[in-house]
Amino acid sequence: MKIIFILVNILIYMNLNLLAQGNKLENIKTSAEIRVCIWPQYYGISYIDPRTQNLVGIDSDLAIELAKDLGVKLKLVKSSFPTLINDIRNDKCDIAMFAIGNTKDRRAKMRFTTPHLRSDIYAITTKANRKIKSWDDIDKKGVVVSVAKGTYHEPVMKEKLKYAKLQVIKGFKQREDEVQSGRADVFMTDFPYAKKMIAKTDWAKLIVPNEIYYLTPYAWTMAYGNDKFYKRVEKFIQDIKRDGRLLKIARINGLEEIVKLK
Repeated sequence: MKIIFILVNILIYMNLNLLAQGNKLENIKTSAEIRVCIWPQYYGISYIDPRTQNLVGIDSDLAIELAKDLGVKLKLVKSSFPTLINDIRNDKCDIAMFAIGNTKDRRAKMRFTTPHLRSDIYAITTKANRKIKSWDDIDKKGVVVSVAKGTYHEPVMKEKLKYAKLQVIKGFKQREDEVQSGRADVFMTDFPYAKKMIAKTDWAKLIVPNEIYYLTPYAWTMAYGNDKFYKRVEKFIQDIKRDGRLLKIARINGLEEIVKLK
């Protein structure tokens, strides 16, 4: 009897959860609030400027536009790449808007919108590093390549590197520390974060691939099952691509080079 009782409760919970997901758009309108997960350390995307403490970036700006279009208030919820999947699954937010790379592993756990950005992989080394002068110097014996755990750079570099040693670390800032200290030669990142390193440090040197290395579309994510909400967000994306808002906001944040309009 105890097992049956547990199974019944699980089924009730699952049904209630599915019902809540199906009514997410209605719930957002009823509560007059949309909860948007952001990662506030993502330069150009959703970045808290340490001087002003203001949140700036293309996706934080577009979150404001989405809330306006829905006629609701915006509630920003702190998230990160390592916690993103759990945050979505546990309904911590209605949608995650911080330029999330669309990968096979992530698609299995979250629903992606149509992409609005895309980025290749870039490398950051120090100006004093004598080993790394070009992209061709990276995958060589004796070179240490650092990536942040939970980013798409981790599985990509595990597959791509043949000779260099891959160092997987927990924190984004730690990647910088490893390279600046000399414990790693480069860390792998994307276009927005590379821009931050060049703009905000005096020691970083950007290494650009000779040709397209691994182009990844960036989008927003949500839980599966929210069809009405998903379609409403898709309409919003189509609208901002068509009416010029996406390109305008991309330019304001210096990301017009990676904006995806089609």
